[in-house]
Amino acid sequence: MKYQELILLNDFLRNYRKISSIHRVDDSVLRIVFESGEPLFIDLSRNDSYLFYKSDFKQSKRYSAPFDVLLNKRFANATIEKIALEKNNRILRLHVKASSSYKALLTTLQLEFTGRNTNAILLDENEVVLEALRHIDPSVSFRSVKVGEILEKLPPKEMKEKPFVLEEPFEEYLKHAYEKRLHVKLFELKNQKIAHLRKKIETLVAAIEALENEEELLARSTQAQTQASIVLANLHAVKAYQEKVRLYDFEGNEVDIELPLAHSPQHAANLLFKKSKKLRQKALSIHRQRENLEEKKLFLERMVSVVDAASDVEEIGILTPKVTKSKQKGDDKNYETFFLEGYRILLGKNEKGNIALLQEAKKSDIWLHVKDVPSAHVIICTEKQSVPETVLVFAAKVCVDFSMTQKGGYLVDYTPRKNVKPYDGANVAYETYQTLKIYKA
Repeated sequence: MKYQELILLNDFLRNYRKISSIHRVDDSVLRIVFESGEPLFIDLSRNDSYLFYKSDFKQSKRYSAPFDVLLNKRFANATIEKIALEKNNRILRLHVKASSSYKALLTTLQLEFTGRNTNAILLDENEVVLEALRHIDPSVSFRSVKVGEILEKLPPKEMKEKPFVLEEPFEEYLKHAYEKRLHVKLFELKNQKIAHLRKKIETLVAAIEALENEEELLARSTQAQTQASIVLANLHAVKAYQEKVRLYDFEGNEVDIELPLAHSPQHAANLLFKKSKKLRQKALSIHRQRENLEEKKLFLERMVSVVDAASDVEEIGILTPKVTKSKQKGDDKNYETFFLEGYRILLGKNEKGNIALLQEAKKSDIWLHVKDVPSAHVIICTEKQSVPETVLVFAAKVCVDFSMTQKGGYLVDYTPRKNVKPYDGANVAYETYQTLKIYKA
């Protein structure tokens, strides 16, 4: 963030007298809505901070850390007392008075665009730290940021920057700021995520190729069963503990049969029957493993396509969030979980996943399905709350993207889960519903 940009921002924000709302929409991004105008986004990423406007920013989760609670309490519907940029420092200070308090409650939001230590700090009227986006220990920086301590002022610096010329109105500059960064960030993030997904696909392919051949196992099973039947029909011609025998099959042909070690011909036949059963069970088990691995591979291949077609960074973050320990434990589930604006969106990866969603969804949850064609089932967990249109549209888009391979427009039906009557696995009947049209790019 350049100092000259902050000078322009400082002048621009002086037009406002009130903050309507402010909250975190990403780990390092704040969204501020003034009494009029578009939301202003402040990206406080270390060494990469900037300001921008974006009308359709996708927020994956709601933040409720102490910093977020206090930010909302002190700044929602607050009157702006003063906005000031520290001289020769990339520090912008917003001084406000909480309008809902019994007494005047003065708070300062100090936005520090200082490279590695970029931060948002909440201060009381005595410059004591109330909370901070990032708590900084003395071992990390010469100045600590700790709750309950007076915040030490940063010394002024000589601003060595290239000349900055604004060639458009500041509002337009903020709108273009995101777009200018989008291409590079999107390209880098897509490559990173797709490479990670393809590694997973390669692992699955290797696991599939390592599986034994089911057809060969079934052929061996049939052979063992046939040999057992031949031995059983010729018990008189077989001796105890015999290792190999030549007999006639049921078509009159001579066959050589290797016998398992057995104390009687009857025992040898039983062991061959047992061998046949084990081989058949193994073949069926491998078939299920192969089917499961193929389904996982197909889902990841679709995920690659969806990520590649994504139009913004936030969407990719929602589709491929950072892996947590709890996520790793749930990796074997047959459905995928996404979060948007605090709502949980569940996507069936296969028929088992679709059935599981139908069984686990609550009556008030919203069920979605592509109209009149086989598709993944999608559930929006509502917690009995009304679902914003942005969440509904995103869930419908997920339903289409992971179900259909062809580009074009698709209709997606949606209705509360209580209106959906499952039958015969993942097949359902429903009457009361609404429909969205979604375009697959």
